[in-house]
Amino acid sequence: MQPARNTRRRAHDGRGRERALRSPVRISGMRIRLSGVWCVFFVLGLVPRSLGAQESREAIVAAAQAEKAAHIAPYVPGGAERLVLRLKKEFLEVPSGVYPLFASVYSGGGFTLGAGYRQFYGDRTFWDLKGLYSLSAYKKVELSTDSLGHARGRLDLHARVGWMDATQVDYFGLGIDSPQSGQSDYRMKQAYFGGGVNGRAPGAIVYGAGVTFEDYTLQSGTGSGPSIEEIYTPATAPGLGASPTYLHTAASAGLDSRPSPGYARHGGLYQVTYHNYADRDETYSFDRADVEVVQHLPILRETWVFSLHGLLQTTLHDSDTVPYFLLPSLGSGSTLRGYGSWRFRDRHSLLMSGEFRWIPNRMGLDMAIFYDTGKVASEWDGLSLKGLAHDVGVGIRFHSPLATPLRVELARGSEGFHLVFSGSAAF
Repeated sequence: MQPARNTRRRAHDGRGRERALRSPVRISGMRIRLSGVWCVFFVLGLVPRSLGAQESREAIVAAAQAEKAAHIAPYVPGGAERLVLRLKKEFLEVPSGVYPLFASVYSGGGFTLGAGYRQFYGDRTFWDLKGLYSLSAYKKVELSTDSLGHARGRLDLHARVGWMDATQVDYFGLGIDSPQSGQSDYRMKQAYFGGGVNGRAPGAIVYGAGVTFEDYTLQSGTGSGPSIEEIYTPATAPGLGASPTYLHTAASAGLDSRPSPGYARHGGLYQVTYHNYADRDETYSFDRADVEVVQHLPILRETWVFSLHGLLQTTLHDSDTVPYFLLPSLGSGSTLRGYGSWRFRDRHSLLMSGEFRWIPNRMGLDMAIFYDTGKVASEWDGLSLKGLAHDVGVGIRFHSPLATPLRVELARGSEGFHLVFSGSAAF
């Protein structure tokens, strides 16, 4: 009978252990459920504090912004900025009416004052009356009319009539070796009228054509030095003593990817122009070809620009007599800037220029360092890279996106310093 009691005791002990094993599980589950409840209450207690802190930060930021807004004053430009804005408005933003004009009567005339009156008589058609007078008593009056943007913006028409008087134009003789001591001057009057067309084909192709009647009157110079006839003869100054009248015809074609000829910081120009000067007496008729290359190489979104320029002018027929005042030349604010106007003349000329341009600010001002070199020659073969004249200089330009109404530069060549005032781009 003992084994049976043992069996019942083992069975009883097994049920006890089973109950003991089940009890902790239930307690643990209860603890887990209680812990979950406490976590919910803890999180709910933190949320209001977090929302309150966020609202406090937003209130502080809003208060700071309100205080800053209360002390904000309208921007007042400085004196230099006001001057630049005034010049920009006067020179570039007046579409009609009276406006100041800074341009050249004729190269070498010195500082020039002028004014114009422009009036539109169509959406893109206007007439323009200009008058200029320089410190050297150079004078110019011109009436022109322009009609722009025909053929879907690809064709511009122009016509003009005018009179000019250049009282003391320099002449130094022929050739790149002409001495500075050979300086003389002459007076040139010109009456002219004519018209032309400029167009752009699809892409960068450009073309132009024009015809102008030009009546020249040559007289003794009015400067302090000797007049041209006192030093030179028709052999050293071709056409001396003549006053020819021409029908001047010109035609051009090329590629132009610049945004504007008046001001550009990217793109280029590759163009050939043919000129025919038909003398009424056929004595001084001649043909000339011009080849021009311009390339702008921008750096860092046009903050800096390397600009290159080349110009070749050549008389096409050796038998033609080109009057001294119409010979290809170097020396001026747009060729060899370190030399006086018309310093070198001959039947053929070659010019090469390079500039490094940068923008000191975005208000329409550019600065530039430049180098010019070139040569004139009586024969085509003489246009070698030996014996070139050259100069170096620095300049400042006031411009709009499409034009350069004022350019001031200081250049130094082998004959000293030369100050340039111009109403157009260098190239």
